[in-house]
Amino acid sequence: MTPLSRTDGTKGRLPSRTLLAYAAPGLTQGMLSIATTIYLLPFLASHLGVGLTAIGGAFFTVRLIDVGVDPVLGQLMDRTRTPLGRYRLWTLIGAPVLMLALYRLFMAPRGIDQAYIVVWVLVLYVGTSINILAQNAWGATLAPDYHERSRVFGYANIAQVVGSVVILAAPIMVSRMGKSDAWAVQSMGWLIIVTTPILAVVAACFTPEHIRSNARSPRIDFREYWVLVAKPDLVRLFLAQAALTLGPGWMGALFVFFFRDAMGFTVAQASLLLGVYGVIGLVGVPLTVPAAGRFGKHRTLMFTTTAYSLGLCTVALIPRGSVAMAMIPFAWCGAMAAGFNLMVQAMTADVADEVRLEQGKERTSLIYAVNALAAKVAYAVSIIVAYPLLKAFGYNPAEGAVNTASAIHGLTLTFIVGPIVFVMLGGACVVGWNLTAERHADIRRRLEAMDGGTL
Repeated sequence: MTPLSRTDGTKGRLPSRTLLAYAAPGLTQGMLSIATTIYLLPFLASHLGVGLTAIGGAFFTVRLIDVGVDPVLGQLMDRTRTPLGRYRLWTLIGAPVLMLALYRLFMAPRGIDQAYIVVWVLVLYVGTSINILAQNAWGATLAPDYHERSRVFGYANIAQVVGSVVILAAPIMVSRMGKSDAWAVQSMGWLIIVTTPILAVVAACFTPEHIRSNARSPRIDFREYWVLVAKPDLVRLFLAQAALTLGPGWMGALFVFFFRDAMGFTVAQASLLLGVYGVIGLVGVPLTVPAAGRFGKHRTLMFTTTAYSLGLCTVALIPRGSVAMAMIPFAWCGAMAAGFNLMVQAMTADVADEVRLEQGKERTSLIYAVNALAAKVAYAVSIIVAYPLLKAFGYNPAEGAVNTASAIHGLTLTFIVGPIVFVMLGGACVVGWNLTAERHADIRRRLEAMDGGTL
């Protein structure tokens, strides 16, 4: 098989080299997630002097504008047919969009206003949507089997964890070089800018692609979007995705503030802690895949969300300045977080098969767009709610600011309670889930018959 050839489906296990190529853009996603959710917002607030309310308002405004972007992208992807393929093309399109937005945000000059943030965060989100939607839908078509899908998305999640760990090395290395925290954040931006096109090309050149028949009129029909939104299983996954994004996203938006000002860590030490969180995720994914095969994806999701929340409860017990003690709960939470993210992705692919059987149409990209929208809205809510809460508690995020004990107590409560509540809600969304391995196997048999015996 040549690098750009298609396959007529894959029954059985996919070669590891194929999954490594497919997972390559996940490195970008991992780096981007950490850099934007953990470091970019404090960089804008602390170094560039943008107010917390202005930042929260800018991100929330972008989400309101961005509501229609994912459905349009999803429908366009489902209808795309080119000699290069469907998901290859979109993966390559997304790379330069991301690169431009990253440059404008991470290299932003002093004096930027809310409008500047709105424009370039919107461009960033469009590029991110293209990258994530293309990879998720691509993975669903690579592996039609219920259990093999856990393996496919497991590779993608491992790539994201590796990307997270790589980007977290920047503050640690910069600290040793004697550079400022702001310089470290900008170095993250440059690292992602340089690697993004390389990883996109690797995926495009070495991942096979199977395009199912459904490339009809390029007309965008929003009625199809609302039909999907009303499907009960998709509603549950939408809410689960929102809650499971809101919890860690809430924690991530406050991470630097909490460990710097409430726990007495340096930014480099906080980055080391996040590195432990990410590295242990490399263990969590391989453990989650066989657990899902034995107990089912929804039960595995409920276990990981509960275990994550229990681990986060112990954060308040960490002695101030003790990096070693902080590693214990965050290693546990990192392993569990990797597991529940993987399960939502794999369960979404299963529902996409059910939708194709019911409608006779390919809707995989659009379905992932629905969940991506949930994640985006949830992340914006985490910022628009958490940051004003900090302000209400009297917390000042500026570099060198002296905060009262009351403000630090408010910061601690906000950091811990929010994620626990939302992650537990995410697990509760799949209680009683009935799209089991047996039911999915029946769906696949009927799809094969509908497709004339081929996948």
